[in-house]
Parts: sequence; structure tokens; C-alpha cells
Amino acid sequence: MSTTTETGGPGSGTPETERPASATAGPGRPAEPAHRTAGSLGAMITAELTKLLRRPATWVLLGLWPALQLVFSTVIPYVSYQRGASFEGLPPEAVLASMLPDQLVLNSLSGLPLFGGALLLTLGALLAGSEYGWGTLKTLLGQGPRRLQVLAAQLLALLVVLAATVVVSFALTALASGAIAAGESAAADWPTVGRLLRGLGGGLLIAATWGALGLLLGHALRSTALPIALGLVWVLAVENLIVNVAAPLLGAFDTAQAALPGVNAGSLVAALAGPGATLRTPGVAAIVDGAQAAGVLAGFLVLFTALTALLLTRRDVV
Repeated sequence: MSTTTETGGPGSGTPETERPASATAGPGRPAEPAHRTAGSLGAMITAELTKLLRRPATWVLLGLWPALQLVFSTVIPYVSYQRGASFEGLPPEAVLASMLPDQLVLNSLSGLPLFGGALLLTLGALLAGSEYGWGTLKTLLGQGPRRLQVLAAQLLALLVVLAATVVVSFALTALASGAIAAGESAAADWPTVGRLLRGLGGGLLIAATWGALGLLLGHALRSTALPIALGLVWVLAVENLIVNVAAPLLGAFDTAQAALPGVNAGSLVAALAGPGATLRTPGVAAIVDGAQAAGVLAGFLVLFTALTALLLTRRDVV
């Protein structure tokens, strides 16, 4: 006659044969249930998109960047041109030329390395950090999806939203540039399809890098306020001090600035703008060549994603 071994301490009465199996936790790794119901990645991406699009903060942040981009690259220069005044040292004729359709790529992306990047970093931090503040990440993981699957859904949903925002920025700038060219009877030399696609791809790469950094900070600090504050200080203060103050004085900082994400973002925009473009937006300068800038940004994107995955899988969710 067979016997059943009792487990769980005296008086527990739980047979070992009926005890649910659990995954073995490795060193420093939290245990996870052995039986998990992994949902469809597509459904999880849809859920993340729904959460993003239902947050008022998402619309505010994503609306601010194209709006500010349009105001500073087109509206203010055009008002200056109409008054016959110079703008940032450029005569009225040069101001008009800088707003025409052949400058579409530059005018659509010029704000992305600095204030646009700060806004998109904030969005990434909100996407990740709010999950800890609301306690929804622990609830979600308890329903079955694995941690890397949750991260993949967050990152892909963020990429979809960022891609749409880049397209909107190009569309608004194109409408404004076309209207100015028609109103001033100026030549409308639109960029080629290849150049336009490179601009869209470069813009998405820059936006994704800033968004992934925000996602990393949100998961690392498990909040929203501190990651946003640190990200803004880095984008708007630290990098500017290194580039404009330290680099001209010290050779070490002059060399090190070539590895900064903001510097490479600005260099990529400068490369996409073309050799004859007038670079007048803060943060946009050809410090490194376009190929190096794209490679460094792609490396940062992979690094930020890998570090986020490492943090999410190796730490308990509290």
C-alpha cells in the first residue's frame, strides 16, 4: 500500500503530490510560478497602447513637441521675415530660404535632440514608473505574462506612438512650408523620397533612444518624479555644460562629448539636413559624422533596453 508524504509543516495536511510546482529561484533572482499563461504579444501591445493613449499626459507631451517644433522652426522665423527683420543673424532672404520645403527634414527634426528629447524621455519614464506607483505591474505579472514579454510590449507600444509623432511633425512642417512657399511665390523643391525616408528613420531612432532612456530610469527608480527630474537635468543641463563649457576648455571633455546621446542626436540631424543647411537650433551641430551618430544612438538604444530587461528580471516587483 502506497503512502503520501505530508509537507508544509505539522498539521498542514497538504499532500506533496498535490502541491503546485514552482520555479526554482537562482541566485539573486525572484522565484516565478512554473505554470504561467503567456498572453499574446499583440494583445499586450494593444493594451499598452490603450493605456498610453488614455492618459492625458501622453497627449500633452506628444502634442507639445510637434507644436513647439512648428513654432520655433517656422512660425517665429516667418513673423520675423514679414517684419523685414533679421532672425538669429540671418537676413530676411536667408530666413525665408530656411523655411522652404527643401529644408523640411531639418525643420521637422531640429528640436528633437534637445527639448523634444526631454519630452519623449518624460513619456518613457511615465510609461514605466507609473506602473510601480499604481501597483499595476505586480498585478499584471501575477496574471501570467513573463517580465520580458511585458517589457517588449511596453517598448513596442512606445515605438508605435513615437513613430506616429515623428510622422505628425513632418506632416505639420510640410503643410507650413508649402503654405509659405505658395504665399511668397518661392520655389518649392521638396526633398526626394529617399531623403525623406532617411529623415523619418533618423527621427524615429533619436526619439526611440530618448524614450528608452526614460523607460530605463522609470524601471530603475520605480517612480515617475525622480526619473523625469534626472532625465531633464541630464538633457537640458549636464550635456549643455559639457558641450558648451567643459569641452572648449578641456581636451578630455572634448573627446568625451562624442559619446553623449544628445551630441550624437544633434549630429545625426545635422547630417540628415544636408551639407548646405543652416544650423541655427541649439543642440544641432555636426560634431561627429552621420554614420557614427547613427551607430552610437543605435548602441545606446540596445544598451538602455538591455539594462531595463536586466533590472526587470533580476529584481522583485514591490
